[in-house]
Amino acid sequence: MASKLLMISVFVFDLIAFALAIAAEQRRSTATIQTDNEQVYTYCVYDSDISTGFGVGAFLFLMAGQILIMVASRCFCFGKPLSPGGSRGCALLLFVMCWVTFFIAEVCLLAGSVRNAYHTKYRSSLLFNDRPVSCETVRKGVFAAGAAFIFFTSIINKFYFISYSNAKGGAGPYGGEAGVGMATYK
Repeated sequence: MASKLLMISVFVFDLIAFALAIAAEQRRSTATIQTDNEQVYTYCVYDSDISTGFGVGAFLFLMAGQILIMVASRCFCFGKPLSPGGSRGCALLLFVMCWVTFFIAEVCLLAGSVRNAYHTKYRSSLLFNDRPVSCETVRKGVFAAGAAFIFFTSIINKFYFISYSNAKGGAGPYGGEAGVGMATYK
């Protein structure tokens, strides 16, 4: 029962993280170049900064789901040793893949959020023929890449936990006598 509740709660966290990453991609900041009132300087004007919050929210929800899975499985390193077999090998492979995809998703979300929050404060003079202002924004697809890796992480960590549970629930060593027990003959 606890594993079903864990899987459902991690699924909900991953689903929220995925939705927030998609929303962040849709609501990325855009910038326009404006000229001041005296027609001397040009500068960048940025619109809404909501995608930074969406990206950070996706980052935190994905991290919460990963922490839940790793605490439940004792991060694959602690606790009783797993029974040998295919489930243990599969769990090890999925454990590594889960962390790799998690790391890539977190980097995409964090980099996109930081880049989206950064607004250039430069201005360019029209009188002195300065180079034109570049209004830098986050590239299209950074949050979408994070959302794709959230999806991969979500699938892989579910399979990891199932493989871990199968390897953990295997037959343990027999704790009884090594010999054949016999009763008295009458």
